[in-house]
Amino acid sequence: MVSSTTMAAASCGGVRAAGVLPLASLNHISIVCRNVEASLRFYTDVLGFVPIRRPGSFDFDGAWLFNYGIGIHLLQSEDPGSLPEKGEINPKDNHISFQCESMVAVERRLKEMGIPYVQRCVEEGGINVDQIFFHDPDGFMIEICNCDNLPVIPLAGAVQLGSCKRAAAAVVVGKQQQQQSSVVVVVPPPSPPVTATAAAHHQAIRVAEESSSSHISCA
Repeated sequence: MVSSTTMAAASCGGVRAAGVLPLASLNHISIVCRNVEASLRFYTDVLGFVPIRRPGSFDFDGAWLFNYGIGIHLLQSEDPGSLPEKGEINPKDNHISFQCESMVAVERRLKEMGIPYVQRCVEEGGINVDQIFFHDPDGFMIEICNCDNLPVIPLAGAVQLGSCKRAAAAVVVGKQQQQQSSVVVVVPPPSPPVTATAAAHHQAIRVAEESSSSHISCA
């Protein structure tokens, strides 16, 4: 039986099969561009990536960006005219996909910016996944989705994986269930009468504790 802790570790890249390359995470994606400046504006203004320092030893034009835990490396094409023209948006084409917080907000923003897109919906076991596809300036396709709704289930084994946040939640729920199953109910003896002086002292302590707790930062 696989524990919830193992599930969380596997979903966050902590479990690997023997013999495979010792990978840790996705670092970046490189995209060849007709015009680096145009692509830079797209990835910053539309997708929210942030330009970062690029090694000065490179002898070719490009730009590096970073956000959401991954990098985007833009490379200026040496022959822009040879790049294929932007065609029809085909969801089955090569693409990079981003999980989002609100599909409604994504669609509204794309309409405001006048960016053409197509929509798809995938249903699996009563779970719906919404997808929006559109192109960057060079025709490279971008997908925005709520794919995190679907669990990640390896075909080769019985371990069911989720995204890190869902797996972490599973660990918390599992621990809570274990704690609840091992709880021993103890009935305390009746409390002695509380005098007026003791009650006032207890009230002062409680007020002081509440005042100090209100300043605790969750950051």
